[in-house]
Amino acid sequence: MTTIYHNPRCSKSRQTLQLLEEHNIQFEIRLYLQDTPSIKEIQTLLTQLDIPPLALMRTKEAPYKELGLNKDSTDEERLQAMHTHPILIERPIVIHNNKAKIGRPPEDVLALFA
Repeated sequence: MTTIYHNPRCSKSRQTLQLLEEHNIQFEIRLYLQDTPSIKEIQTLLTQLDIPPLALMRTKEAPYKELGLNKDSTDEERLQAMHTHPILIERPIVIHNNKAKIGRPPEDVLALFA
């Protein structure tokens, strides 16, 4: 099973979705801004991506600054922020066979299917 954490307003997310379709990869779409991931799900994503919480965060989004987050914030603070404000989660994310890739650039996700 393949899942894409998708934001239809994001060009990279739309490009990644199109790339999956062009490669005839069947997938489920998770509109993560409406279907907010739990902290546990975010932790699982981090494991699948093999990155720390800060690497998954969109630090230029308004909530990042509004919440007072910075390089010294704890991982727990970052996880809570991404759960409460999913706009802070980098996108798109494609998950396949218990591994994940961020689609920046979109072609990066194809490594999951090699």
